[in-house]
Amino acid sequence: MNIGEIARRAGVSRSTVSYALSGKRPVTEETRRRIQAVIDELDYRPNAAARALKEGRTRTLGLVIPPASLRLTDMQLGFVASVVEAAAHADLDVLLSPSGGDHDRSFERVVSGRRVDGVILMEIRLEDARVARLQQAGLPFVTIGHTANPHGTCWVDVDYATLIARCVHHLADLGHRDIALINRSAELVAAGYGPAHRALEGFAEAVAQRGLTSTALTCGDDAPAGETCIERLREDHPEITAAVTVNEAALPGIQRGLERAGVSVPRDFSIAGVAARHWAEDFRPQLTAADVPTLEMGTSAVDLLLERIAAPDAPVRHLLLTPPISLRASTGPVPIR
Repeated sequence: MNIGEIARRAGVSRSTVSYALSGKRPVTEETRRRIQAVIDELDYRPNAAARALKEGRTRTLGLVIPPASLRLTDMQLGFVASVVEAAAHADLDVLLSPSGGDHDRSFERVVSGRRVDGVILMEIRLEDARVARLQQAGLPFVTIGHTANPHGTCWVDVDYATLIARCVHHLADLGHRDIALINRSAELVAAGYGPAHRALEGFAEAVAQRGLTSTALTCGDDAPAGETCIERLREDHPEITAAVTVNEAALPGIQRGLERAGVSVPRDFSIAGVAARHWAEDFRPQLTAADVPTLEMGTSAVDLLLERIAAPDAPVRHLLLTPPISLRASTGPVPIR
């Protein structure tokens, strides 16, 4: 159904229908009612492409996600769901686009193809070429995460350094003197993945402040890697009595590795970290952790992006979140040996 058919049935010109829909020129109340009656009868909806052309907007946001070849973590899926939900509340669509690996052309089409009004970018590196490309293109964007030099961009992030440091201090207060960091994968660390580097910074600062002995391990983002990591930790560093982690996807394997080694949590070994609430509550016993507020972060990213679209020259804004550590059952006093 199109404007021409509405005009024919209402007995008016196409331009009159267009004026009635857009409000650009006055139309008599009788004519407007006649046009509206036809629209209601036909259940007409303006064509999205035509509306975008008229408004100069697509009413679509781009969400750039990790490559499709990688299984998204629960936290990443939480970001996707929260962005889609917040966009829907604003009557906007979301175009998902992978980046990295073989997907650079997809990202470039989003940036240069005028398919979206703005972009939300996930999984930020300390030095991120995608951020530089968006700045060059002048397309409004917001990042979930932030680069090493974040002052010129809008972003939402979790303060991984502070939260991991708080976990270390909590374990030190329980008497633990030998603590490990179970970080993200070696590939992500080498690529400059922001959360992994900030977790390491917070860990190193806290163990230095408390005079602790420590070791830091990289771990792949899956259960088998978590199990292998625990085996390596127990073999190479038997003195370690506690660990902190930012690797939620490895938690099931970490749990299995401790169980296979006959290690009771928290009687023999304590563990804490930063994770989506789902992972923390599924761990056995439940994980003492800072629960990453994925819903709040995704919603805030959409709000910030809509602000940028409406006022591109307004000062940039940042949101750095430090959720409280939820004390659950995975941490306890240092074991007596």
